[in-house]
Amino acid sequence: MQVYDTIAAVDLGSNSFRLQVARVVEDQIYPLDSLKETVRLAAGLTADKFLDDESQLRALACLKRFGERLRGLPNHAVRVVGTNTFRLAKNASAFLEKAEDALGFPIEVIAGREEARLIYLGVAHGLPSSQNHRLVVDIGGGSTECVIGEGLEPLRMESLYMGCVSYSKRFFGDGKITKDAMQQAELAARMELQTIRFEFSGGNWQEAIGSSGTARALADLLKQNDWSNEGITAEGLAKLRSMLLKAGECKRLDTLGLKPDRIPVLPGGFAIMSAVFTELNIQHMSVAGAALKEGVLYDLLGRLHHQDMRDITVSQFMRRYHIDPLQAKRVEDLSLSLFKQVAQRSDVDVDAAQQQLQWVARLHEIGVSIAHSGYHKHAAYILENADMPGFSKMEQFQLGLQVRAQRGSLSKVPRLSGIIQDWTAILALRLAVLFCRSRTDLTLPRMQLKRSGNDYRIKLDKKWIEQNPLTENALQAEIKEWKAVGVNFSVNN
Repeated sequence: MQVYDTIAAVDLGSNSFRLQVARVVEDQIYPLDSLKETVRLAAGLTADKFLDDESQLRALACLKRFGERLRGLPNHAVRVVGTNTFRLAKNASAFLEKAEDALGFPIEVIAGREEARLIYLGVAHGLPSSQNHRLVVDIGGGSTECVIGEGLEPLRMESLYMGCVSYSKRFFGDGKITKDAMQQAELAARMELQTIRFEFSGGNWQEAIGSSGTARALADLLKQNDWSNEGITAEGLAKLRSMLLKAGECKRLDTLGLKPDRIPVLPGGFAIMSAVFTELNIQHMSVAGAALKEGVLYDLLGRLHHQDMRDITVSQFMRRYHIDPLQAKRVEDLSLSLFKQVAQRSDVDVDAAQQQLQWVARLHEIGVSIAHSGYHKHAAYILENADMPGFSKMEQFQLGLQVRAQRGSLSKVPRLSGIIQDWTAILALRLAVLFCRSRTDLTLPRMQLKRSGNDYRIKLDKKWIEQNPLTENALQAEIKEWKAVGVNFSVNN
């Protein structure tokens, strides 16, 4: 992959959209430009989990402005991630099409734990080196991520469905800050935290760090009122709680020196932070300047410098699910060889398709750990639903689609893409699995795979075909399978 001297990250959070452009010098990132807009996307999530028109319009207008700043940067140098609201919204797919068109770049919807990993990566790169175990808490607009890590390595990661926008809307929607509403909000947050209390409470870490807007706003408030010299303290939160209840309304908080866009979501964010301090036994929390967008930048830099977290995850999954490395290598080598023979540069991103096929080949037998019968279906389920650090939810879906399509009926594969490049990758994988069925290093015949539009033809030695009737029979069945989905595949002897 090409090396770029300028890269960019876009964090599409549930409260704010953020853009960061940076210059790359060796393995270091130097900020060049940043933009932030309070879109408050989570506030537009209806009770039945649909994004309303108003929030979509706010988001699209912001993305058009971001798109202008990013114009001219190549796709590989920009990474855009969508977080909790994109995960929850039932109409997210339709909205994503409009959003990508407005921005001009693809958008990855990332899972909660992947968000937690990237947040920790951003925070850790902005802190001095330490051997201490650090707890990082990031209260976003729709979710709260908790991570324990050491150095640059996250050790435990969780994502909880509570955020400053969603909780402010749920418990303080009328703008009133009452004692009862605060108690209800804190209790709800404490209930969420109960699930992770054992692994994330004090004793499992030596230093607590808050990141993103809620933590910074709370730290600023405590400092302005001389309730904390640095960071957030339990004692300071207790005093701030009394002040919020005394104010009684969000509109009376404008005298505190807060940014106007932070005032409506402060009560919900405060309630969550208060619960975090109580449940995880925190007395003091420092505040980091970096968060998700910086983590996305460093993760992107790793990909560009051939330190891709996705490669590490694939290797870990191969070990965890006891995949036969020799068989995986046979299928990988043959499928890539066949793919390269017919892949055309005019078909989307060939390099990305080749990389994905490589991962699929290495993981195609992951479902055997559950049962050999229907192992391709088990494999698809694992890849679509497991926590896979580095992969977006769409990437996991694409991996699952290809491993599901490695054998059996093609007509039963859900949403088989109409992109010829995808057909080519699936055909290459199916043929590799077919020819490597013996699971030994047999000498295979010379294969020539050719493509003309939607027609594929493989040329094999006639004598070898006659000596391998099982393979010949499998190839005839393959011809029928592809015909059923409108693709012409033939064997030319």
